[in-house]
Amino acid sequence: MFIDLLQRAPKKHPMTVTVMLRHLGAFGLFSFAILDSLPLPTFGGPDILTAILAARHHDPWYEYAAAATAGSLIGAFITYKLARQAGLAYLNKHFKSGRVPTIMRLFEKWGTVALAISAAVPFPSPTSLLFAAAGVSAYPVKKYLIVVGLCRAVRYSLIAVLADHYGRHFIRAVRHPDQYWGWLLFFAVIIAGIVASGIAINRRLEASSSAD
Repeated sequence: MFIDLLQRAPKKHPMTVTVMLRHLGAFGLFSFAILDSLPLPTFGGPDILTAILAARHHDPWYEYAAAATAGSLIGAFITYKLARQAGLAYLNKHFKSGRVPTIMRLFEKWGTVALAISAAVPFPSPTSLLFAAAGVSAYPVKKYLIVVGLCRAVRYSLIAVLADHYGRHFIRAVRHPDQYWGWLLFFAVIIAGIVASGIAINRRLEASSSAD
Protein backbone atom coordinates (compact mmCIF):
# COMPACT_ATOMS: atom_id res chain seq x y z
CA MET A 1 0.00 0.00 0.00
CA PHE A 2 2.72 2.47 1.00
CA ILE A 3 4.78 1.62 -2.08
CA ASP A 4 1.78 2.20 -4.36
CA LEU A 5 1.16 5.62 -2.79
CA LEU A 6 4.78 6.59 -3.25
CA GLN A 7 4.75 5.51 -6.89
CA ARG A 8 1.57 7.53 -7.56
CA ALA A 9 3.00 10.70 -6.01
CA PRO A 10 3.95 13.33 -8.65
CA LYS A 11 7.65 13.23 -9.48
CA LYS A 12 7.87 17.02 -9.31
CA HIS A 13 6.75 16.89 -5.69
CA PRO A 14 8.31 13.76 -4.17
CA MET A 15 6.49 12.49 -1.10
CA THR A 16 8.72 11.43 1.76
CA VAL A 17 7.67 8.53 3.95
CA THR A 18 7.13 10.82 6.95
CA VAL A 19 4.90 13.18 4.97
CA MET A 20 2.89 10.29 3.57
CA LEU A 21 2.38 8.72 6.99
CA ARG A 22 1.45 12.11 8.44
CA HIS A 23 -1.39 12.35 5.92
CA LEU A 24 -2.57 8.90 6.98
CA GLY A 25 -2.88 10.11 10.57
CA ALA A 26 -3.24 7.60 13.39
CA PHE A 27 -3.25 4.67 10.96
CA GLY A 28 0.06 5.78 9.48
CA LEU A 29 1.52 6.19 12.96
CA PHE A 30 0.25 2.74 13.94
CA SER A 31 1.92 1.17 10.90
CA PHE A 32 5.16 3.09 11.42
CA ALA A 33 5.31 2.01 15.06
CA ILE A 34 5.06 -1.64 14.02
CA LEU A 35 8.07 -1.20 11.74
CA ASP A 36 9.97 0.60 14.48
CA SER A 37 9.86 -2.50 16.71
CA LEU A 38 11.14 -4.74 13.92
CA PRO A 39 14.84 -4.92 12.95
CA LEU A 40 14.39 -1.99 10.55
CA PRO A 41 15.98 1.48 10.93
CA THR A 42 13.38 4.21 11.46
CA PHE A 43 15.65 6.72 13.26
CA GLY A 44 13.05 7.67 15.87
CA GLY A 45 10.38 8.17 13.22
CA PRO A 46 7.37 7.22 15.39
CA ASP A 47 8.45 9.67 18.10
CA ILE A 48 8.69 12.52 15.61
CA LEU A 49 5.46 11.54 13.86
CA THR A 50 3.61 11.30 17.19
CA ALA A 51 4.77 14.81 18.08
CA ILE A 52 3.82 16.22 14.67
CA LEU A 53 0.34 14.69 14.69
CA ALA A 54 -0.40 15.68 18.30
CA ALA A 55 0.76 19.25 17.66
CA ARG A 56 -1.71 19.62 14.77
CA HIS A 57 -4.69 19.11 17.15
CA HIS A 58 -6.79 17.33 14.52
CA ASP A 59 -7.57 14.58 17.03
CA PRO A 60 -7.03 14.20 20.80
CA TRP A 61 -3.39 13.55 21.74
CA TYR A 62 -4.25 10.26 23.44
CA GLU A 63 -5.47 8.76 20.17
CA TYR A 64 -1.99 9.15 18.70
CA ALA A 65 -0.35 7.84 21.87
CA ALA A 66 -2.63 4.79 21.77
CA ALA A 67 -1.96 4.17 18.06
CA ALA A 68 1.81 4.38 18.54
CA THR A 69 1.72 2.14 21.61
CA ALA A 70 -0.47 -0.51 19.96
CA GLY A 71 1.65 -0.60 16.81
CA SER A 72 4.87 -0.76 18.77
CA LEU A 73 3.59 -3.60 20.94
CA ILE A 74 2.52 -5.60 17.89
CA GLY A 75 5.92 -5.13 16.27
CA ALA A 76 7.66 -6.07 19.51
CA PHE A 77 5.61 -9.26 19.76
CA ILE A 78 6.43 -10.19 16.15
CA THR A 79 10.16 -9.69 16.79
CA TYR A 80 9.94 -11.72 19.99
CA LYS A 81 8.14 -14.65 18.34
CA LEU A 82 10.43 -14.78 15.31
CA ALA A 83 13.53 -14.70 17.49
CA ARG A 84 12.15 -17.34 19.85
CA GLN A 85 11.46 -19.69 16.94
CA ALA A 86 14.75 -19.14 15.08
CA GLY A 87 17.06 -18.67 18.07
CA LEU A 88 20.50 -17.08 17.73
CA ALA A 89 20.31 -17.53 13.95
CA TYR A 90 17.72 -14.72 13.89
CA LEU A 91 20.01 -12.35 15.78
CA ASN A 92 23.04 -13.15 13.61
CA LYS A 93 20.99 -12.69 10.44
CA HIS A 94 19.36 -9.35 11.24
CA PHE A 95 21.97 -7.65 13.44
CA LYS A 96 25.72 -7.13 13.41
CA SER A 97 27.20 -10.36 14.74
CA GLY A 98 29.73 -8.45 16.84
CA ARG A 99 26.94 -6.86 18.91
CA VAL A 100 24.99 -10.05 19.57
CA PRO A 101 27.16 -11.55 22.36
CA THR A 102 27.29 -8.18 24.16
CA ILE A 103 23.53 -7.71 24.01
CA MET A 104 22.89 -11.26 25.14
CA ARG A 105 25.16 -10.80 28.17
CA LEU A 106 23.45 -7.47 28.90
CA PHE A 107 20.03 -9.05 28.73
CA GLU A 108 21.02 -12.05 30.85
CA LYS A 109 22.32 -9.70 33.55
CA TRP A 110 19.68 -6.96 33.53
CA GLY A 111 16.63 -8.47 31.79
CA THR A 112 13.61 -6.37 32.72
CA VAL A 113 15.64 -3.23 33.42
CA ALA A 114 17.27 -3.39 29.98
CA LEU A 115 13.87 -3.86 28.33
CA ALA A 116 12.30 -1.00 30.28
CA ILE A 117 15.07 1.48 29.50
CA SER A 118 15.24 0.55 25.82
CA ALA A 119 11.46 0.72 25.35
CA ALA A 120 11.11 3.98 27.27
CA VAL A 121 14.04 6.03 25.98
CA PRO A 122 12.92 8.22 23.04
CA PHE A 123 16.44 8.29 21.58
CA PRO A 124 18.44 5.83 19.45
CA SER A 125 18.98 2.54 21.29
CA PRO A 126 19.24 -1.15 20.27
CA THR A 127 15.57 -1.72 21.08
CA SER A 128 14.70 -4.31 18.44
CA LEU A 129 17.88 -6.21 19.27
CA LEU A 130 16.83 -6.40 22.92
CA PHE A 131 13.35 -7.48 21.85
CA ALA A 132 14.93 -10.30 19.86
CA ALA A 133 17.25 -11.16 22.76
CA ALA A 134 14.17 -11.56 24.96
CA GLY A 135 12.75 -14.07 22.49
CA VAL A 136 15.99 -16.04 22.23
CA SER A 137 16.28 -16.10 26.02
CA ALA A 138 12.70 -17.41 26.35
CA TYR A 139 11.82 -14.41 28.52
CA PRO A 140 8.24 -14.90 29.82
CA VAL A 141 5.94 -13.50 27.13
CA LYS A 142 3.37 -12.12 29.58
CA LYS A 143 6.02 -10.20 31.49
CA TYR A 144 7.58 -9.06 28.20
CA LEU A 145 4.34 -7.58 26.89
CA ILE A 146 3.56 -5.86 30.19
CA VAL A 147 6.97 -4.20 30.49
CA VAL A 148 7.18 -3.16 26.83
CA GLY A 149 3.55 -2.03 26.71
CA LEU A 150 3.81 0.04 29.88
CA CYS A 151 7.05 1.74 28.88
CA ARG A 152 5.89 2.46 25.35
CA ALA A 153 2.57 3.83 26.62
CA VAL A 154 4.30 6.24 28.98
CA ARG A 155 6.83 7.23 26.31
CA TYR A 156 4.32 8.02 23.59
CA SER A 157 1.86 9.60 25.99
CA LEU A 158 4.53 12.01 27.23
CA ILE A 159 5.55 12.91 23.70
CA ALA A 160 1.94 13.40 22.59
CA VAL A 161 0.81 15.49 25.55
CA LEU A 162 3.90 17.72 25.44
CA ALA A 163 3.51 18.22 21.69
CA ASP A 164 -0.18 18.99 22.22
CA HIS A 165 0.74 21.75 24.69
CA TYR A 166 3.99 23.12 23.24
CA GLY A 167 3.53 22.48 19.53
CA ARG A 168 6.42 23.26 17.21
CA HIS A 169 8.85 24.00 20.02
CA PHE A 170 8.57 20.44 21.29
CA ILE A 171 8.76 18.99 17.76
CA ARG A 172 12.11 20.73 17.31
CA ALA A 173 13.25 19.23 20.62
CA VAL A 174 12.33 15.73 19.43
CA ARG A 175 14.06 16.22 16.09
CA HIS A 176 17.21 17.71 17.61
CA PRO A 177 17.47 16.32 21.16
CA ASP A 178 21.14 17.29 21.49
CA GLN A 179 20.13 20.96 21.41
CA TYR A 180 17.63 20.67 24.26
CA TRP A 181 19.35 19.37 27.36
CA GLY A 182 16.47 20.49 29.57
CA TRP A 183 14.13 18.10 27.80
CA LEU A 184 16.72 15.35 28.04
CA LEU A 185 16.95 15.82 31.79
CA PHE A 186 13.16 15.78 32.05
CA PHE A 187 12.92 12.52 30.17
CA ALA A 188 15.76 11.03 32.24
CA VAL A 189 13.74 11.61 35.40
CA ILE A 190 10.62 10.11 33.84
CA ILE A 191 12.56 7.12 32.53
CA ALA A 192 13.99 6.50 36.00
CA GLY A 193 10.42 6.23 37.26
CA ILE A 194 9.50 3.87 34.41
CA VAL A 195 12.46 1.61 35.16
CA ALA A 196 11.51 1.53 38.84
CA SER A 197 7.95 0.55 37.81
CA GLY A 198 9.31 -2.18 35.55
CA ILE A 199 11.39 -3.61 38.38
CA ALA A 200 8.40 -3.56 40.73
CA ILE A 201 6.21 -5.31 38.14
CA ASN A 202 8.95 -7.89 37.57
CA ARG A 203 9.18 -8.67 41.28
CA ARG A 204 5.40 -8.97 41.65
CA LEU A 205 5.19 -11.33 38.68
CA GLU A 206 8.04 -13.44 40.06
CA ALA A 207 6.37 -13.55 43.46
CA SER A 208 3.03 -14.63 41.96
CA SER A 209 4.78 -17.29 39.86
CA SER A 210 6.51 -18.66 42.94
CA ALA A 211 3.22 -18.74 44.84
CA ASP A 212 1.59 -20.76 42.04
